Amino acid sequence: MNRVKVNGLEFAWREWGEGQTVVLFIHGNLASKEWISLAAPHFPRGVRTIAVDWRGCGDSDKPAPLPDFSNYSITRHADDMLGLLDALGISFCHLATHSTGGIISTRMLLKQPERFGRVFSLSPVAPQSFIFPPDKAAFFGQMKMNKALTRQVMAHTAPSLFQPQSLQSGNALFKPDLGPRARLFDTIVDQAFAVSDGIWFGTPYAITQEARSGFLKSRMGGIHHPHLVVWGMMDVIIQEASLQEMVRLMPHCRLVTVPGIGHSMNLEAPQLYADYFSGWIRDALPEHSRP
Repeated sequence: MNRVKVNGLEFAWREWGEGQTVVLFIHGNLASKEWISLAAPHFPRGVRTIAVDWRGCGDSDKPAPLPDFSNYSITRHADDMLGLLDALGISFCHLATHSTGGIISTRMLLKQPERFGRVFSLSPVAPQSFIFPPDKAAFFGQMKMNKALTRQVMAHTAPSLFQPQSLQSGNALFKPDLGPRARLFDTIVDQAFAVSDGIWFGTPYAITQEARSGFLKSRMGGIHHPHLVVWGMMDVIIQEASLQEMVRLMPHCRLVTVPGIGHSMNLEAPQLYADYFSGWIRDALPEHSRP
C-alpha cells in the first residue's frame, strides 16, 4: 500500500500491473480500493491499474464532516481524484468505476475532459443521480451502530455469493467454496464499518443534492468519452431504468446487462468483470500489448 498527500489529506492507494495504459479505479460508497483486488490481476498485459480509497474510507484519512457535508460532496471527491493523478504525475488515463464512483467520474470528466479516455462503469450512480428518501438516509445511522446489520445489507449488494434463503432470514450465509471472495467480503464489511460519518451520512446527502441540482443531467449530452455500463440483473441498488436514461442522454454510452449477478460483479465474479473490462480497454492498448 502507498500513501500520497492531496488537498491536505493522506490518501492510500494500490496498483496492479505496469504499462503505458493507466486505469484509475474509483470505488463506491462504504467501499475501498480492495473491491478491485481480485479482478485487477486478470487485466491485460500492459495495463497499470491504480485504486485509491476516498477520503473517509479504507486506509485514507477520515476528516470529520462539516455540518453541510461540503467536505464530502461529489465535487470534493472528484477533486481528490484529480489531485491524486497530479501527485502521481499521470496526465492521461482511463477510468473504471463502481456505484457512486460513477457520478464522481462524471464530475471529473466535465472538469478535465482532455485528461480521460474510456470509462468502464459498473452499476453506476448515473449523472442524473437520485434522491434518498429521509427514511432510507436515516437507515445508514442504524447500520453504523450495528455491524451485523451492515453485513446483512452489504450481502444484498453481492447476492450471488450467498444462499438465497439466508438473504431473507437476516443471517446471510455464504455459498460453499467461495475462497478468496468470501474472505474479501468479510474484509470489506470490516472496512465499511470503520468509515467516517462523512461517508455514512454525507454520501446519501451528496447524491441527493446532485439529483436536485440537475446540473450533471443537463451536461450529459456533452460527455463524449466512450462509456461501457455493465449492470447485474440482480442489482437491488441501481435501477435499470436509470441506466437506460444514461444511455439515451449520453452520445457514446452502451449498456450491457448480466444475469445472475448483483451490484458488485468485481467481487461476485472477478474473472467475468476482468473479461468485460479487457474487451473494453483492448482498443486503448498499444498494438504490441494487445492479447
